[in-house]
Amino acid sequence: MQRTISKLLEIRWHGRAGQGAKSAAQILAEAALAEGMYVQAFPEYGAERSGAPMRAFNKISPRYIRSHSPVLNPDVVLVLDDTLLGVIPVTDGMKEDSVLIVNTSRSVDWVKNKTGFSGKICIVRATDIAFEETGRGMPNTSMLGALVKVTGTVSLETVEQNIQGTLEGKIPAKVLEGNLRALRRGFEEVTCGG
Repeated sequence: MQRTISKLLEIRWHGRAGQGAKSAAQILAEAALAEGMYVQAFPEYGAERSGAPMRAFNKISPRYIRSHSPVLNPDVVLVLDDTLLGVIPVTDGMKEDSVLIVNTSRSVDWVKNKTGFSGKICIVRATDIAFEETGRGMPNTSMLGALVKVTGTVSLETVEQNIQGTLEGKIPAKVLEGNLRALRRGFEEVTCGG
């Protein structure tokens, strides 16, 4: 499979425990590995309880990754819960050419006003999509689809294959299909401004 990135890509996920940020980071890493890249995926928890703010990280590169530190200057930040905006410093360390992807039903301008970030901002109604497709409000697969569309880091097909290979037989087929639809809709419905 052709590599779609030429240098180290650092990604930081912000969410609440139980929203699937750790799982999404792992799925992304496994998909990038399947496409021949070097990867890292790891979470960072504060208070380990459901609903508590947490972070997960990805590093993806066509070359060996020597650093094992948290992502301090991300190329991409994903926020799985828009109630974290203005509460957690999600834009810390972001550069002018970084991309902020937020799960929200609000506008790009609302995100810009809430965060003060003036770079590229993308939004997707990931929780709504998840409810519609799976009956649960787990925004991680929709957010993963949005990330794939915005960055081109890995192919959507590779992520679909990874999800199917990882979850088949572990969850009901109906839930698996719902997650695959949510992934595709996140890919199709993400919009960007800024």
